[in-house]
Amino acid sequence: MKTASRSLPDPLITATPERLGGAPVFAGTRVPLKTFFEYLEGGEPLDAFLVDFPNVSREHAIAVLEFAQDSAVAQSTGVAAE
Repeated sequence: MKTASRSLPDPLITATPERLGGAPVFAGTRVPLKTFFEYLEGGEPLDAFLVDFPNVSREHAIAVLEFAQDSAVAQSTGVAAE
C-alpha cells in the first residue's frame, strides 16, 4: 500500500561523509535510519519514534518503510531467480 506523496523529499534517504560519518539518514534531517529500525525492532510503535524525532514526518517514515519493503522484495526475487 503506497502513501500519498505530500511533499516528500527526493531522495527519501541521504548519506554523506560530512553528516554522521556517512550513516544513512532521513533526507533533510540528522536522524539515522538505524535508529528508526532499532525503535521498530525493539517493539516501539511508530508514534513513539515520531514523538522522539519530530523532524521526521509520519509520511516520510512510512515512505522509508515502503522503500525498505520494496527493496527486500526485489532483492529476494532476484535471489529466487538465480
